[in-house]
Amino acid sequence: MVIVRQEFRVSGLPEPVSHYTDAVRFGDLLFISGLVALDERSNVVGRDDVVEQARQVFRNMRRVLDSVGSSVADVLKVTVYLTNIGDRGRINPIRQEFFGDIRPASTLVEVSQLVISELMIEVEAIVGLNNTK
Repeated sequence: MVIVRQEFRVSGLPEPVSHYTDAVRFGDLLFISGLVALDERSNVVGRDDVVEQARQVFRNMRRVLDSVGSSVADVLKVTVYLTNIGDRGRINPIRQEFFGDIRPASTLVEVSQLVISELMIEVEAIVGLNNTK
């Protein structure tokens, strides 16, 4: 059996700021690159508001999932990077709203800064695709 590697650039997401793609499928796994609170024109959404930034991050994640015919039910693992670990309690309701009853494995890390200084949150994910395109 040959496992194929497939790269995805997703419509509606900003252009990558470096040498990467939005997601990579390898077999039945999809690896979603770190998503931040940028709109399709690379504008920061929710400056100084981690809650609004989290909403934008998860809107961007939904775009990736939709583009491969997947859903939040297929998200196996997320890694959340916050510039202020104290914001965890503020973003948890947004996560719960996005995932509903689904509880992916999760890691939370505080970082000193993200790629753009106004950004406060970044989330990457691993998704199982055994029932999708």
